[in-house]
Amino acid sequence: MSSRVYLDWNATTPLRREAREAMSAAWDVCGNPSSVHAEGRKARRLVENARLGIAGAVGAVPRNVVFTSGGTEANALTLAPGLWRGSGRPVERLVVSAVEHPSVLSGGRFAAEAIARVGVGNSGLIDLVQLRAALSSGPPALVSVMLANNETGALQPVKEVAEIVHAAGSLLHVDAIQALGKINFDINMLGADLVTLSGHKIGGPKGVGALVLAEGLSGLEPLLRGGGQEKGRRAGTENIAGIAGFGAAAEAAISALVADAAHLEGLRDRLESGLRETSGMMVFSDGVPRLPNTTLFTVPGLKAETAVIGFDLEGIAVSSGSACSSGKVQPSHVLNAMGFNAGVAQGAVRLSLGWSTTSEDIGRCLEAWRRLKGTLLKGCKRNTA
Repeated sequence: MSSRVYLDWNATTPLRREAREAMSAAWDVCGNPSSVHAEGRKARRLVENARLGIAGAVGAVPRNVVFTSGGTEANALTLAPGLWRGSGRPVERLVVSAVEHPSVLSGGRFAAEAIARVGVGNSGLIDLVQLRAALSSGPPALVSVMLANNETGALQPVKEVAEIVHAAGSLLHVDAIQALGKINFDINMLGADLVTLSGHKIGGPKGVGALVLAEGLSGLEPLLRGGGQEKGRRAGTENIAGIAGFGAAAEAAISALVADAAHLEGLRDRLESGLRETSGMMVFSDGVPRLPNTTLFTVPGLKAETAVIGFDLEGIAVSSGSACSSGKVQPSHVLNAMGFNAGVAQGAVRLSLGWSTTSEDIGRCLEAWRRLKGTLLKGCKRNTA
C-alpha cells in the first residue's frame, strides 16, 4: 500500500527535525528557568535562545516576545482594553475583520457591546472604507486583522490598514499565525503593534505560541497571574521543551523560506491548473495575493464533507477549511463574509501544502480528484454566490 499524502498543512505541520532535536535536548534539562542555580540557568538559556529565534523571525526585540500555550492564548492575551503607546489614550473598543480566526472573533476580554466587525469584499480583503468609518468617531480602538487567512490564503493589505489605524490614534494587532515561515514579513514592516504566532504551524510542537509586542507599547494585562514569569505578562513555569522546539522551528522555517515559497507556489499552480480542468471550478481569492501553499476550491454541487471523506479513502488528507471546530464540517464563516451563499460555502475544500510536499503528491491528488469527481458531482445542481 502506498503512503498517504498529507495536504492539510494549514491545520498543523509535521515536526521539523530541528525542533525534534531541540526538544529532545531540553527534556534532559531538569532545572526551573526561574531558579538561580546552574540547572536553572541552563533551562533559562534554552528559553532565551528560543526567544531570540522568535524575535529574529519577525524583526522584534527579544524582551518583547511573550511565550504562551498557543495561538489562541496569544490572541486572548492580546484582545483586552487598556493598551496604549506613548502619550496616546488606552484603547476602549475592539474592531475586527469579519474573516478573523474564531479566537479573535470571540473578542477576548472586550465586552460584546465594545466589539465591531468590518466587512470584506468577495476577494476576502478587508473593506478599507468601512475600516475608516469604524475608526472615524469614538474612543481609540484595538484593530485586529490577520496577515494571511487560514482558509483562503488571502493576504490582507496590512500596511495600509496600519496607516489607517495609527492615523486614528488606535493600535493594530496582526494574527500572523498562518503567515510565519511562508512569506517574508516583520513587525516593523507591517506597522503592527502586536503580532501573534503559533509553533505547530511552522514545524514546531503543538501547545506553544507567542505574542510579540512592538517597542513602546504599554498596558498589557496578563490573563494568568502568579509567579511573574515572562516579565509578569504570563504566569506559569515555562514549557521549556515546547519553547525550545518552537524557536528551532522558527529559525529553520525562516532560513528555508525563499526556497520553500518558490517550490510551493509552483506546486500550487500545477494543482490549481489540474483542478480547473473540471467545469465550473472556483478557486477562492485567486485574484489577490495569497499564501504560496493554499488552495480553497469548490465546484457547483460539491459537498465538502463527502469530498474530504472521499479524498481520505484515496489516502489523501485534505480539509473543509478551518480545523478548529471540534472536527465538525461546518459552513465557512469566511466564505459567508465574502458573500457566498451556504451552498457554495458547504462545498469548499482546502488543500494546503508544505515543505515536504512533492510533485508526485500533487499528481496523486489530481488523479484522486479525477476518480472522485464523477461520483461527488453526479446529479448535483449548480450553486451560485
